[in-house]
Amino acid sequence: MAFFDLLDFDNHEQVIFCSDKSSGLKAIIAIHSTKLGAAVGGCRLWDYANDEAALVDVLRLSKSMTYKNAMAGLKMGGGKSVIIGDPKTLKSTALFEAFGHALNNLNGRYLSAEDVNITTDDIAIANTITPYVTGTVGKSGNPAPFTALGTFLGIKACVKHKFKRDDLTNLTVSVQGLGSVGYALCQHLHQAGAKLIVCDINPLTLDKAIAEFNATVVDLDDIYKQDADIYAPCALGATINDETLKQLTVKIVAGCANNQLAESRHDQAMVEQGILYAPDYVINAGGIINVSFEENYDEKKSTLKVKEIYHTLLAVFIKADQQNRPTGMISDAIAREIIENGGK
Repeated sequence: MAFFDLLDFDNHEQVIFCSDKSSGLKAIIAIHSTKLGAAVGGCRLWDYANDEAALVDVLRLSKSMTYKNAMAGLKMGGGKSVIIGDPKTLKSTALFEAFGHALNNLNGRYLSAEDVNITTDDIAIANTITPYVTGTVGKSGNPAPFTALGTFLGIKACVKHKFKRDDLTNLTVSVQGLGSVGYALCQHLHQAGAKLIVCDINPLTLDKAIAEFNATVVDLDDIYKQDADIYAPCALGATINDETLKQLTVKIVAGCANNQLAESRHDQAMVEQGILYAPDYVINAGGIINVSFEENYDEKKSTLKVKEIYHTLLAVFIKADQQNRPTGMISDAIAREIIENGGK
């Protein structure tokens, strides 16, 4: 594999492959940019099909973190890490201690936090070995509720721009994935009067969504073809692709998943289909915003900062309309300008 020729390599500053035989740790840490500060981004534990899939995922996630932190106005660079394996069988104290040692080797160039299948308890174990973690209990804590809040406010910004209305009453949202963030997003949407169509791999979570939100449950492959106003991808990435776009009839795509586009060209494809797209790293920045308040944590200040996502997205949408360009392309350009200007 020609590593440096990978599309998603994108001039990463550093990519580290870590292993520890005794604990079973196989991890990749990607540092995309430290121009605005130390690279910060979560770690996910996933049973990838192969090592190359893990590499591509961490590279894409790392670059997105650079842009996410820039667009959120944070003095942080972008990085990400993945641990390869089955979360049901691999997790152990030794695993996260070994991960902590791997972080120590980077001397603070990268700080890790929670992501898919990684909890605050897991980060706490790593924290016994390394100071280079964030999102810890007793400080900023679990970022998921803030990611959900930011995504909800981002959806409201989409509705304001696309439908010229401030409320979500009787709008139908199809939500793909009811993990900690997706479920919390559904709580916000239900309270705002939206109708919910949901799918997930966990039947117990689906039963809970039916009971609490009167949600309609559909099969995983049927979520795209629902008669809805908004599609909210809240699982893994690349769910906006050639096949799913043929099925979508929604007018808005706005969710908390990372890397929602299978390819960058799908940004333009949504424009041609009349769909307003909320760039994923802009709308789902609530968690990293909360993490940025780790030291001397103040929930009120964090929440106020998360609420800026609404206005950031509206500015992206307006600029996209003015320039007749896709929203993702516009946000990329803004993020790159912020980075080049040192965050100013």
